[in-house]
Amino acid sequence: MIWIRSALYWLGLIVITPPYAVLCLLILPLPPVLRFRIISGWCWSQVQWVRITCGVKYRVEGREHIPAGPAMILSKHQSAWETMALPVIFPPFVYVLKRELFKIPFFGWGLKASSPIGIDRSNRSESQRLVMSQGRDRLAKGFWICIFPEGTRVPAGKRIKYKQGGARLALALGIPVVPVALNAGEFWPRNSFLKHPGTITVRIGPVIPAEGTPTELGDKVETWIENEMELISGQGPCHPANQR
Repeated sequence: MIWIRSALYWLGLIVITPPYAVLCLLILPLPPVLRFRIISGWCWSQVQWVRITCGVKYRVEGREHIPAGPAMILSKHQSAWETMALPVIFPPFVYVLKRELFKIPFFGWGLKASSPIGIDRSNRSESQRLVMSQGRDRLAKGFWICIFPEGTRVPAGKRIKYKQGGARLALALGIPVVPVALNAGEFWPRNSFLKHPGTITVRIGPVIPAEGTPTELGDKVETWIENEMELISGQGPCHPANQR
């Protein structure tokens, strides 16, 4: 049954994405934030579709910690699910991501139209310069900024050292950090065709002021997120502890 339900989800994704990608091209003349709100409708549709087809639900804890803005979202990254869910949960924001994603047919079109900050990982100095300049530009246009400080999707139950780029950018722009812990990988594993039923927990933490050095700020974010992960992890069927 889980194979059938997962296949139904992917079928819906394939059907809705191409026309939405064409819509993204048509709305390019619109103001960036309005464009984002329209594009995030695709994200909403996918979060709802995976709930309907696969039973993947979610709950958000700590909404009261979301500031009026602007702010930097630094989130745990386990799955593709949060890349679609965070735009539904938070005010308009842009992702900092690798430019290669823009080349993905249809999906890349919509992604690029949402005003992300694209970086070339092979040119670190140029990427840092672009992130700073484009970060200021996006803030001026009314966006928040979102970065996954781990730099990649990390399987449930695993941990890697966080990168300091997000903390460094928050300090340079003078905006506070909103940390986010979530256990999406326990229900929608990395690179997995199967989606497992259950309820993902998204926990939003208190705002962390942009103070100190990048290392100090980054360590505060990492400590909060990983401490919360110990509390919310282990609830899903794809957590290593539940696969023995």
